Amino acid sequence: MVALLRGVNVGGATKVPMADLRRVVADSGFGDVRTYVNSGNVVLTSPDPDAEAVAARLRAACAEAFPAVRPDVVVRTAEEPRGVVAGNPFLDRDADPTHHHVVFLPGPGPAAAPDLDVAAFHPEDLAVGRREVYLFLPGGMGRSRLAQRLASLPGPAGTARNWRTVTTLSAMADARSGASPQSGAVPG
Repeated sequence: MVALLRGVNVGGATKVPMADLRRVVADSGFGDVRTYVNSGNVVLTSPDPDAEAVAARLRAACAEAFPAVRPDVVVRTAEEPRGVVAGNPFLDRDADPTHHHVVFLPGPGPAAAPDLDVAAFHPEDLAVGRREVYLFLPGGMGRSRLAQRLASLPGPAGTARNWRTVTTLSAMADARSGASPQSGAVPG
C-alpha cells in the first residue's frame, strides 16, 4: 500500500523525521516500510487489505506520535497508483514532470468536479479521476492560481503530489507487489 501524509514537512512548522515515521508505521503492525523523500510518502505492506482501515490506523498512530502535526493520511492499494499513472489525461501536453500534479482525495468515494470555471485559469487545467484530481500547472504548483483556488474550496482536503513522486511511489508499490511497472509513464 501507499500512504500519503498531508501537510508533513511543508513550510517548516510541521517537522516529522522520516526515520521516526518509519518506526511509527512499523510499530503499528505494518511491514516492509519504506519512505520516499521527506514529505510523508510511505510504501508498506499490511495484513489488512482495507485501505480505509489502514488509513485510520495510521492516522491514530501519527496523531499519538506527532501530536503537534496530527497529519491526515490517505492510503491507496498497490494497484491504485498504477491506475493513476495510466489515467493522467495531460501527458500529451508536455513531458515535463514538474508540470503534472495529482491531488489524492481521502475516503472511498469517487472524486467530484470542483465548482469553479477552470477555463479562467488557462493554460492551467484540471481533470477529475476516480479518487483523485489531476492538475496541469505549466508554471508549477507554487505560483498556481488554480491550485490556490482549489485549496480554498469547501469539501474534503486532499494531499497533492508532484508527478515525479507519483510515478516513483507507483514503481515502489509495483516492486513490492511483484507487478510490472506501468509502461509509457513520464520518467520520474
